[in-house]
Amino acid sequence: MSDLPAEPTVSTKTRKSTTLLQLFSFAIPTVGAGYMFCLVSLYLMKFATDVLLIAPAIMGFIFGVSRFWDAVSDPLVGYLSDKTRSRWGRRRPWIFASVLPVGLSFWMLLAPPDNLSDNLLVAWMAVAVIGFYSAQTMFVVPHMALGAELTDDYHERNKIFGARHAGWIAGYISALATMYWLILAEGESSQAVRSLAAEQSTYAAAVTGVMLLVCVMFVRERPEFTGRGAENPFTAMRDIMRNRHASLLIFIIFIENLGGAVITILTLYNAEYVLNAPQMAPFFILSYMVFSFLLTPIWMPIARRIGKKRLWFCSMLVTAFAFGSMGFLQEGDDIVLLVLAAIAGAAGSCGGTINPSIKSDVIDYDELQTGERKEGAYFSAWYFVSKSAYGIMLMVTGFALSWAGFVPKAVQTDQVVDTLRFLYAGVPFFAYIFGALMFLRFSLNEAEHAEVIAELERQGKR
Repeated sequence: MSDLPAEPTVSTKTRKSTTLLQLFSFAIPTVGAGYMFCLVSLYLMKFATDVLLIAPAIMGFIFGVSRFWDAVSDPLVGYLSDKTRSRWGRRRPWIFASVLPVGLSFWMLLAPPDNLSDNLLVAWMAVAVIGFYSAQTMFVVPHMALGAELTDDYHERNKIFGARHAGWIAGYISALATMYWLILAEGESSQAVRSLAAEQSTYAAAVTGVMLLVCVMFVRERPEFTGRGAENPFTAMRDIMRNRHASLLIFIIFIENLGGAVITILTLYNAEYVLNAPQMAPFFILSYMVFSFLLTPIWMPIARRIGKKRLWFCSMLVTAFAFGSMGFLQEGDDIVLLVLAAIAGAAGSCGGTINPSIKSDVIDYDELQTGERKEGAYFSAWYFVSKSAYGIMLMVTGFALSWAGFVPKAVQTDQVVDTLRFLYAGVPFFAYIFGALMFLRFSLNEAEHAEVIAELERQGKR
């Protein structure tokens, strides 16, 4: 830990403090988005393989193809968001435009028509998957960019993204009830699952649309940033890669998300086919999410005391050991599983709060170097990297399970069980450890950030 000295205390006035209404309006759409991502990330693969009877390798391929499209759509949305001019600002028009595609694509994922042939069903799911992630890009990238713009204050940003993380986790928790009902419905029939999934996706689409509109109506943007995006998406990407802080974070986020993606993809599989306790999966996720939600407020004063870097580094180590320990669990270790999930959730809430706050500081550094405000370009790059890691692991797990001989709703061979154990525990352990070690090289601290803001003020950009 000697490589992580405490950040110097910097006395600065709070710039652009956020009101309670702003925080609520900014965070509320993430409740709906979190609900959707919970079901898509944790249940869609199982829904596709066990209910729709689509081969794991095919679903893995669909998710992989969607990542190629993300390579175009993510930076394009980020760039266009930075360059948008309207009386609503740069970000809110995109959030408004995402209302219909977000709801429609989510409904398509969970409500495919019953009478589709096998080939048409695969095509439907391919369109739905690509459409869902494209629609989410329209919301997530401008929304994250909007959060970075709300304040320049080094620690106020922890509050903004802490509220966003809390909303996201609240959405995840609410989705667990739906997932639990879907798992119970699997005991009745595939048709019961499909009917329930279609019903719940319709309600979620409507409610999420209202939440997005609340954000558009009550969050105001800073006019001084309008018209200061990059000249084109290629120069934006060049600047991101030249920014030593940003390029390092890209690598760390990719590695970290490889580990997190496996947990997301295989939690239901691990509960059912390794621990022989499928009913424990929602409680495992609930334990993770509840502790992630409850502990979010404590990271803000701790970050102020010991620094963002030290705190995020420690959270990565704790996450690594919590998930890595799950590889040793046996049937009947339910309590240990819940405790490890709670520990991982607590550490995860730290990353969810501090991670985007640090990213926002890096964007200020870029502004000093280039004179541009391109939050959209930066968050689209980081978002693409995280989705790419998830897509890669979907492909890897899909092909790995097919190679090992996975058979849905059957007792698995030792080879399948061992494959699941390694993927579920070993991959996250090594990914988070490696990511933490790489993060030791990150150097942008509170003192340097204060100098950046002071110089921007001298240049009249604040």
